[in-house]
Amino acid sequence: MQEIPHIPVLYNEVLESFKNIENGYIIDCTTGYAGHSSGLLKQNDKVKLICNDQDIEALDFSKNRLKQFEQRVAFSFGNFENIIDKYKELEIKGILADIGVSSLQLDKQSRGFSFNSETLDMRMNQTQSLDAATVVNTYSEYDLEKIFKDYGEIREYKKVASLIVKNRPFYSSKELAEFFYNKFPKGKIHPATLIFQAIRIEVNNEIGVLESLFKSIEDSKIEDCLVAIISFHSLEDRVVKNYFKKWSQKCICPQNVFRCECGNNHSLGKILTKKPIIATNEEIKQNPRSRSAKLRLFKFD
Repeated sequence: MQEIPHIPVLYNEVLESFKNIENGYIIDCTTGYAGHSSGLLKQNDKVKLICNDQDIEALDFSKNRLKQFEQRVAFSFGNFENIIDKYKELEIKGILADIGVSSLQLDKQSRGFSFNSETLDMRMNQTQSLDAATVVNTYSEYDLEKIFKDYGEIREYKKVASLIVKNRPFYSSKELAEFFYNKFPKGKIHPATLIFQAIRIEVNNEIGVLESLFKSIEDSKIEDCLVAIISFHSLEDRVVKNYFKKWSQKCICPQNVFRCECGNNHSLGKILTKKPIIATNEEIKQNPRSRSAKLRLFKFD
């Protein structure tokens, strides 16, 4: 038996969301270690799955874990921004994207996501060239300011960028975390938490990739399809909310138009979650990282 290295967040809630899909394909854009994928294959016994991930280590694990379902599952390696275009000819009935960093990626010291890591990496796709060391040690002070302001929403973004430029090079995530631990006041979270978040988002182009996923879903004209997105911070959740709102709008006239002239029939479907689905207290006790997870659902007509 394989040891399962990652606890999927909102597992029961995801299965509940997809329970009525009886045929066609579900695309798991971020299959990871197949936590959600295995549950969906067991529950929806006539559905086929496309399991995609940009982490080859996770994908190899999932191929082995899902061997019993090999007649109903296909695997795709790469970023999820292009996954819909790749399979748009199929009868896609569900799209799932859990866009957080997996526990294994966070905990494995060699990946560079952890405060204790001896590397400075943070690449989800280990074949890409851009890593955290490049961002930290070569980006201009202006570019670092923009990253920490936009992706970390850090109030003292100018100070953070200046400190990095004046004290670099940094050779490990551990060194970088300890540096900021000693420079900023200690609160509920480690002083480097938002700094690491911003660097990780830049390295993996997380917001850009998420935007591309939504654009590809919109352009594909998918019908009768459930879209389920799990986000972990406000930047991602904002993108999800904005697209779901856009897709649900009947009127697309400019706000300054006195009377509707567009036909008032442009809604692509409906938002199924007025408020995001969040983890129960029981799940948070078992998996503290689930406390920031938000699941939002949209159903195309």
